[in-house]
Amino acid sequence: MSSLTKAQVQHIAKLARLDLKPEEAEKMAKELSAILKYMEMLGEVDTTDTVPTAQVTGLKNTFRDDEIRPNQAEPDELLRCSPLPVVEHQIQVLHAHG
Repeated sequence: MSSLTKAQVQHIAKLARLDLKPEEAEKMAKELSAILKYMEMLGEVDTTDTVPTAQVTGLKNTFRDDEIRPNQAEPDELLRCSPLPVVEHQIQVLHAHG
């Protein structure tokens, strides 16, 4: 299956709850077909002598103790870092609603 039809793309779009125009479906059919063709090429690669790997760096997880440390920053020091105005020890944000 190296080529998708517009009908197949429309069906996939419907399953994904996307509303595609006919010209978009045609474009997506070409793009998805190219991706599928590439995936078929990858499927032809001989991997019989290749050992499956989960990661290739050789690194292992390093853990540290979960220690509670006192907060070293003072609230006023943190508030001075804000690019927004500070009013009564609170950062004044832009309106979230119009």
